[in-house]
This record gives sequence, structure tokens and C-alpha cells, in this order.
Amino acid sequence: MSVSSVPPNDVTEGQAASLIRSLRDTIAQANKDYHQRADPHITDHEYDVAKERLRNLEDQFPHLASPDSPTQTVGAPPIEGFKKAEHSRRMLSLDNAFSLQDLDDFMARVRRFLGMAEVEPLEVISEPKIDGLSLSLIYKNGQLEQAVTRGDGHVGEVVTANVRTIDDVPQKLVNAVSDYLEIRGEIYMSHMDFQKLNESQLKKNEKVFANPRNAAAGSLRQLDPQVTAARPLQFFAHGWGRCDSSLGDTQSDAMAAISEMGFAVNPHLQICHDIDSAAAEFQRIEKIRSSLGYDIDGVVIKVNLLSLQKRLGNSTTAPRWAIAIKFPAEAAWTRLKAIDIQVGRTGALSPVARLEPITVGGVTVSNATLHNEDYIKGMGSDGAPIREGRDLRIGDRVKIYRAGDVIPKVADIDISARPNDATPFEFPSSCPVCGAPTSRPDGDAVRRCTAEFTCPAQRLEKLKHFVSRPVLNIDGLGDKIIEQFFEQKILEEPADIFLLETSFKEKGIDLKEMDGWGEKSVNQLFAEIESKRVVPLARLIFGLGIRHVGEVVADRLARHFVDWDTLINSVAPSSQSAENVSNQLVDIEGIGDKIATAFHKAFSDHTFRQSIDRLVAQVTILPHEMDKGGTNPLAGLTMVFTGTLKAMTRAEAKVRAESLGARIAGSVSTKTSLVVVGDQGGSKARKAKELGVRLVTEDEYLEMIESHQIE
Repeated sequence: MSVSSVPPNDVTEGQAASLIRSLRDTIAQANKDYHQRADPHITDHEYDVAKERLRNLEDQFPHLASPDSPTQTVGAPPIEGFKKAEHSRRMLSLDNAFSLQDLDDFMARVRRFLGMAEVEPLEVISEPKIDGLSLSLIYKNGQLEQAVTRGDGHVGEVVTANVRTIDDVPQKLVNAVSDYLEIRGEIYMSHMDFQKLNESQLKKNEKVFANPRNAAAGSLRQLDPQVTAARPLQFFAHGWGRCDSSLGDTQSDAMAAISEMGFAVNPHLQICHDIDSAAAEFQRIEKIRSSLGYDIDGVVIKVNLLSLQKRLGNSTTAPRWAIAIKFPAEAAWTRLKAIDIQVGRTGALSPVARLEPITVGGVTVSNATLHNEDYIKGMGSDGAPIREGRDLRIGDRVKIYRAGDVIPKVADIDISARPNDATPFEFPSSCPVCGAPTSRPDGDAVRRCTAEFTCPAQRLEKLKHFVSRPVLNIDGLGDKIIEQFFEQKILEEPADIFLLETSFKEKGIDLKEMDGWGEKSVNQLFAEIESKRVVPLARLIFGLGIRHVGEVVADRLARHFVDWDTLINSVAPSSQSAENVSNQLVDIEGIGDKIATAFHKAFSDHTFRQSIDRLVAQVTILPHEMDKGGTNPLAGLTMVFTGTLKAMTRAEAKVRAESLGARIAGSVSTKTSLVVVGDQGGSKARKAKELGVRLVTEDEYLEMIESHQIE
């Protein structure tokens, strides 16, 4: 997939679904090229921004996220030819930052999660981010026993024999502090050694490596350890996994202990006492980057105090206590040829800049995101001027950059080069597809088409969403095929998917005779559709395409109502007023008035309701299964936290409780299992008493989960 062909950042949901699929495929292939073959076909920056773009889209449209997304996984599956080994603790990746403002945001998130005031000290360490190959080294009783690549984070390749040939990796530790110790770091190759290796490869008419990282990865993954031994590989330790003894109270103390055991630790590791010194250290490393003698692509910032790291914990793929600040990307000037408006699944009108093709950071760019109408006018989301308040006009000479996002953005305008006849861009007041009026409520940055359930563009994007991986996941019904069938009026709503074979017969169309189809592909498509007639409740809710109802919200609704009939009887307008529907929904954690209003509006629409009834007649909806078993001490419990907690913030407490199997509710009801009360518990504690729901203090709760004695 060409990066330049990807749509802009503020895409509609239908476009986002298509873009997410393309990005996932691109990243998955890049992971194989990078981690397995050591022969990447896109640059590190392209990979970083592609993954960041995918993460942004999944954050913007959480219902499009899925557990197998590259944002939820690490690396690539182990390659064939090596033994496999499972990591005792998952090897995670790092979240990326692309500016010092992102560093500010990271520090602010850490403080919020921990409940720390701005004036409280928050010490971090910084160290260069080595552009190498991640490696886990396992020592037992001080002896190197096993070396394993990162692989997919869970399972990697065993490369012990090869690693034993690397001088930087000690075979026996000096003053080992633990019977079992896992050291983690990066295998890399210096610039000088890389140049010598390529010169040698040329003389032997053998493969020349593109960069030191490729050379290091290719050298480590040799089935013959003698080949690895002949390659000048080096190793920097940057952390540890499982360790049976304490390495210290801080990250810096632990790294000093690791150094004393015989490992090379980066000499530019630096303690930073505040955010200003961390920012200054990033700028210092950036200045000396070219003189280090090895490749780095940024600086890693880590919270220094290990007790805070433990409290912060990890997300699915990355620690919350660390972030990698990447070096800035390139920018270039070009001409703005046109501004197109695209309409998405929820009716959002998204402007796209069409550019004279220009190369930015080695990639040809012809499109750029323009976000929304305020952005075009020179206003930010907070109403403050951007680009010094200069608006964008067709014909303008614009500066394009690609930092932090795979989709290029406009950084600036050269007013002196503006054509004399350039006029302010008029954002459409009617939908460019169906002609319906557009609406932009107060406080909303996005203008939308008001023909929510009849606009062809929205209906088409809803169809694409319904067959996408997080919903039905129907192989063979890609975007182009959906568009073709939609234009032929064979596929106009979700129920039609399950009537496709009948529709073709009724219209006298032989799909096997159409371009790109054959008997095998047609049979596979119809078999695939039949296999998807059984739909889990959460996926169906998500697939309906209701605004604000993403994958997380759909799961919460499914957990709450359990089956489709209960959901419909509870929220269908035929039996409930808007106020009652709202009351049914807002009691669920994470569901507010906006979601409740959108849900009621959708089911109040006669066209939408009939379409859903036709769909439900074609499928079997599986009720949501409640997890009441397992070893997690809170499995099956619905919990509410109220008041100010002492040992942790409410956000931290909820994350921890969910990790132990609990479901978190936003209000107290007869379905609540347990209410944890901090200082000034207030109305939720009073309601729990009225309903006879069990109340515990924070100390009692912590003692219960430590002892696993929760009744």
C-alpha cells in the first residue's frame, strides 16, 4: 500500500474501516520483513507513522479496533528454522511521541493516573533509542542459559548459540544478584563495522545490507553460528524481565547494577529531575546523533522510581511508564491543487487536500489531511489561531510534513506565493453526495450530512463497516466489491448480505461470469457468508453503525443487557420514552447522554428500524456470556468506586480491578456486586446502603484482593 494513497486523518468511519484494514496489512507485512527477514521495504519512520496512524484511527473509532490488530500485538511470529521459546514476561513495545509537546502530554498522563500534583517531583531517565534487534538473555545461577529474540512478544526464536559469539554478551555474570535473571536489550552494529561488512560482502559477490539494523538482524539469524561469529555484533542492555531479586529502587539504580554484572549500558543514560531537563536531554542527543557511531531513532524516557512503574503498569502493548520520542520528520513545499469533501458512515464531511506530488522523507505525497472547516479557516480545535490565522486556499503554496502521522499534514502557507485570484474556500452547506442539508451543532468540530439513514454515501460506508473484521469479518467482500454490488443495487443494507445468492438468481446475473470471479471464488464467498449467520451480540450492536457506539461501548451494552430481546425491549422507542432509554443506558459505566441520545435516535428512525428487523431475521444472535469463573479474584463481579482513594487514583483502581476480572459500573444498582468507598463517598455510598449492596472501605478492598477472599 502506498502511503500517499491513504486518505486523510479525519476520515469518516467507513473510510477509516478501509484504511485500518490497509494499514494492518501494511504493518503486518512490514513486521515480517523487519523481524523475520531483516529486509524491510519501508523506512523506520514510515513504519512508526503507519502504526501511530492506525492507533489514532482505532482511538477515534474504537469499534474498529480488534485484538489481532498490530496495535495490540508486538513484532512478528517467529521464523522457521529456529527453536521457539515463550517469554516468561511479554516483551512489549514502546508508545511513540513525535514532539516535546507529546512529552508534556505523557508526563501529564502519568501524573493524572497516579494522582500527582504538578509540584510533586517526578524523576525520569533518558537514554538513546537504539535502532537494533530486541533480545532477551536468560541467566540461571549467573550462567547464560538461553537467548531469545522478541518475536511476537509472546514467543521468539532461540538464538543462544549465535549470541554466545558476541563479545558484549557475558557468558557468566559478575556478582549475579539473582538465581534467575532476564536481561533485555538491543543487538546492533556500529557504522564502521557495517561499512566494513558491506565492503567484504561486495568482494565476495554476496548480499549487501541496506543499513546497520538489517545487517545486525541478518547476522544474528544465521543457522550457522560461525557466520554470526564472523559478524561484528554488539549489545546494549536497557532493562530486564523476570528477576527473582531486587535490582534497586529506581531504574537508574537497576541499570547501574546491570552494568556492574558485566553488561554494556548506554553511556548517555541520564537522570532527569523534571520535564525541562528531559526535554533538554532529548535536544542534546539529537545534536550529537550523527557522532555516536551507531544508529538511533529517538530518545526513550522512563519514570525512574520502580514503585511508580509498578503502579502505572502496562497497556496491551506498551508500558505506561515509558515513551519513545522520535526525531522530527522531513517537510517540503508544494502546491494545493484542490480541496475535496468526503462523506463517511456517520455523515462526517472530511476535507482532503489534493497536492501536486512532492517527495517528503523519501515518500511521494499527493494528499494531505485538512481535518475540518475550522482548520481550513486557520482555527484550531480550541478556537485559537493556527498558522497565524492564515486560511487555506486552492492554489496556495503549502509546507507539508509527515511527523507523527502516516497522513501528511499542512504545516504552513507561503502567503507571498498566493495567486491573485485565490478566494476563501466555502465549506458546503449541503451534502455533496445526496444534497441533504449539513449540520454542525455547537461545540462540534465536524459538519455532518443530516440524511443519516438515507444518504447513499453513509449507507455504503455502513455496509463496508458491517463486513469488516471487527464485525462479520467476511472474506471476499472487500470495499471495491461492496461498491460494485451497491451500484448494481444488489447490496443496499446489511440483510442483503445474507440474500446475495438469491438476489443474483432473481436478477438473472451469473456472478461467475463477472470480471474477477470464478466458480471457486463464488462458492467460497457464499460459503463464507453462510458461516457468518451466527453473530455475537456485541459484534451485532457494533455493526449497526450507530454514532458513538464503538466496539468498547457495544461490549458494555452486551454485558449489561446479555441478549438481543432484552436490549430491544429495554431501549426500543415503541416501548420506552427517550428519557427512559437514557436512564437505561447512562447507568452503564462509560455510556453517557451522547450515546444514549444516538441510540434512541437510531431506533426511532423507521427506515433504520425496519432495516435492522430484516437483518435480525437473517441471523442468529448469540447472547453475551458472563465470565463468572476463572482464577481472577474479581471475575464476574460488577463494581463501583466512589470517593477519593488513598493508595491509588480512581483511574488506577478501575484498571487494576478490570485486570482482575471485574466489570466497572458508573452507578449503583441492584446488579452491583461491590462498592468500594473512599473519602467522601457521597450519593453512591448512600444508594448502595439503600439497595443493600455490599460496601467496603479501600483498605478492606485491598486486603480482600491480596488474600483472594472475595465473597
